Amino acid sequence: MSLWPKEQLCLSYEARKQAVDKVEEAFASALASLKVDIGLKEMFESIYVPLGAWLYQRRLQQDGPLVVGINGAQGAGKSTLFNLIEVILSEGFGQRVVGFSLDDLYKTRAQREKLSEAVHPLLMTRGVPGTHDVQLGIDIIHSLIKGDAEQPTKIPVFDKSTDDRCQTAVWQEWVGPADVIVFEGWCVGAMAQTQGALDVPINTLERNEDASGEWRQYVNEQLAGRYQQLFGMIDTLVMLKVPSMEAVFEWRSLQEKKLAERVKYIFDTQQPTDHLRIMNEQEIERFIQHYERLTRTMLDEMPNRADITLMLNENHKISKIQINNPL
Repeated sequence: MSLWPKEQLCLSYEARKQAVDKVEEAFASALASLKVDIGLKEMFESIYVPLGAWLYQRRLQQDGPLVVGINGAQGAGKSTLFNLIEVILSEGFGQRVVGFSLDDLYKTRAQREKLSEAVHPLLMTRGVPGTHDVQLGIDIIHSLIKGDAEQPTKIPVFDKSTDDRCQTAVWQEWVGPADVIVFEGWCVGAMAQTQGALDVPINTLERNEDASGEWRQYVNEQLAGRYQQLFGMIDTLVMLKVPSMEAVFEWRSLQEKKLAERVKYIFDTQQPTDHLRIMNEQEIERFIQHYERLTRTMLDEMPNRADITLMLNENHKISKIQINNPL
């Protein structure tokens, strides 16, 4: 049964089926390697191809590329959603799709060290507003919208295992125009809190390491400033709504385990691993507390503000689709 509202379906059954077949063919090798039936074709039909068709219609309604923002807490599946959107729009609708992450915009480790010394020690930890190169993100989107074939857009790469930005030699490049630009990140599209909301600490990290509120005040000021200019470039905001903060911890822990498996593989192949930074559960819990305040705020106010909200259940499956800005 389709989760997509019937009144927002942009394609006939025949057109949807044709798009599903093209997308399934594009994913054929990946599905074969999994060797399990994960019901992806059914999800294509009920969720992802209708989403792609909806975004395609949005694209046709405006001049120039459509800038799509994807919001979702840690572990929600933002990267996976982008990969699906990319394949569906390119294979099913002939669109040129480029994307990057808010994570790609992290300030370097050295820059964050200076920030932590000048403003507050908690700013050493990447992720919260104030730890990104916002102007770089604005410049990237401007360049992608312009689509000058003579001037490729360079997109930075951040290595979370080393907690630092990669050298420019390995940055990604996009050449020429794009039809759809996808920008994903945990706080993409977020709005600042009121001053009164900052007064009371909400977790152990804030009580013990930000008793004066200086850190959360700085983060909120940054979010209210240049980040709004960056987020204002988004035409359509899609939210992946997690069911709870507990799910954020569980799913983020799973991400760290996958990173640990990568490290084990590197170690087994006798490559150096001393530079890699893997967190245990206590470290993950503290790490997530940096984002808890803003995550809870977004879970409360964004589901009814985003253009589309994809609601996830405890099993990490989309169980409901809410369209707040119909075609």
